[in-house]
Amino acid sequence: MKRKLFLEEKKVLKGSFLKRSSYSLIGGFVFFLFLVASSGTVKAIPSYARQTGLSCAACHTIFPELTSFGRQFKLNGYTLVGIKTINQDKERKKGKGKSKLLKLLSISPISAMFQTGITHVNKTIPGTQNNNIEFPQQMSLFYGGQIAPHLGTFVQVTLDGGGTFGMDNVDIRYANSGHGKTPVTYGFTLNNNPTVQDLWNTTAAWGFPYTSSGVAPTPGTGPLMNDLGGMVAGLGAYAMINNLIYLEFTGYGTAQLGINMPPDASAEGAVKGIAPYWRAAFQHQWDKSYLSVGTFGMSTKMYPTGISGNTDNFTDIGVDLQFELMFKSGQFTLHTSYMNEKQALNASYDAGDSQNLSNKLNAFKIDGSVFLQAGVNFTLGYFNTTGTADNVLYAPGDMDGSRAGVPNSSGVLAQFDYLPWKNTKISLQYVAYGKFNGAKTDYDGAGRNASDNNSIYLQFWFLF
Repeated sequence: MKRKLFLEEKKVLKGSFLKRSSYSLIGGFVFFLFLVASSGTVKAIPSYARQTGLSCAACHTIFPELTSFGRQFKLNGYTLVGIKTINQDKERKKGKGKSKLLKLLSISPISAMFQTGITHVNKTIPGTQNNNIEFPQQMSLFYGGQIAPHLGTFVQVTLDGGGTFGMDNVDIRYANSGHGKTPVTYGFTLNNNPTVQDLWNTTAAWGFPYTSSGVAPTPGTGPLMNDLGGMVAGLGAYAMINNLIYLEFTGYGTAQLGINMPPDASAEGAVKGIAPYWRAAFQHQWDKSYLSVGTFGMSTKMYPTGISGNTDNFTDIGVDLQFELMFKSGQFTLHTSYMNEKQALNASYDAGDSQNLSNKLNAFKIDGSVFLQAGVNFTLGYFNTTGTADNVLYAPGDMDGSRAGVPNSSGVLAQFDYLPWKNTKISLQYVAYGKFNGAKTDYDGAGRNASDNNSIYLQFWFLF
C-alpha cells in the first residue's frame, strides 16, 4: 500500500539521521550521558518543575494530560519562572526604563525520560517471536523551559528501540500579552510536528493512547496530517482572546532529517511549497468543570517521489471536544475527535499506485478516563477508521494488507495506570480489534483475523 510505504520510508529517514549526521550509536550514548551528568540535579518533563518550583501535579493529572494551569503554562511559552535567574538589563533611551537582555535559568533545563515495556500479541506474528521486551522502548533527552524573556522551548531528542538516535518533537515559542481592555495572549511557534503545539489532548501529537507498543501490529492507514512529525517544520502565530477563543495559523514545509539537502529526485514524501495548518477552539472554565470545542485542519501537496511532476493532495479537516469534571478525589476527562481526509491522488493514480483518482478517509476517536488523586487512572477508548475502497492502494498482503481493499479498522482500548510517584508511571494496556484493515476474519487474504492482533502491553515510564 502506498501509504504504508510512505510510513516505512518515514521510519527509514528518521533512522538514517544517525548515519548522515555522523552520530554513531556509541556517540549518541556518550552525548546522552554527558547531558544527564551536566544536569546536576513529554510534555511532562521535570525541567519545568525545577524551573517553576511546582510539582508535576500543577500541570498534569496523569502525564502528559494537561490541567488548566498546564495549558496556560504552555500558552505562555513555557516561561513561568519560580527560581533565581541570571539577568542583564539595558537602559532604554530617554529614561524610559530598562529592557531585559538576558534572563537565564540558574539551573540546567535538561531532563530525561526512559520507557520500557513488554508486549504479548494474541497470535504470534509469522516468522517472529512473541512476548517481546523493548529495553529501552524509548529514551529521550529534553531541553525544556525559558531561554530568554518571553521565549521558551520544548526540545526532545530520542533513542528508540530500533537503535536510532535523532531529533524528536520540537516546539519553540515566543509569547506575550496585550494591554487592552480584552485580555489577549499571543505568540509564535516554531515546531516540527503538526499539533505538537496544541494545548489539548485531543489531537495526534498528545492524544490518547499517549504511548503504545512498538511491536504490536497496528492498522496501516490514518490521516496524513497525523504522520508528518519529523518530516516537516513550520512557523506559526497564535492568540488566546479573553481566555475563551484560541486561533492559530502555521505554515509547514519539508524538513526531513537524513535526506539530501536541498531535497532532490531521491526524496520520498516531500511537501510541495507550504502546507497550511489551522486551529480554532472555544473554551470555558467553570468552578468544577471545563469544556473546549474546536476545529483543526491542514492542506498538503506531496510528491510521492522526487520534487517535480504531479502531487498527491490531502485536505484534512477535524473537530474535537475535551471535557473535564473535577470531583473530591479526582477528575473525569473525556476526549473525542473526528477527522475527514479528502485525497486527490494525481501522482499515485498516474503511476498506477492507486485504483481511484480521489479517495476519502474518516477517523473517529473517543476516550474517557477517571483519575484518582491516589495515583490511579482508568481509561476506556474506542477508535474507528473508514475509507473509500481502493484495491491497489489497499492491496492484499501478509499481515499488513487488506483482502477487502478498504482501510476500515475499529476497536477498543482499555488502560490502567498507576503513579507510585509523580514522575513514574506503570501502565497496563489492552487493545482489541473488531475490524483490522477492512475485515474481521481473514483480513489480509492470508488467513489472519483481526482478533489475532489483540495485544496486552505492560509499560514502565520514568521521568527524571
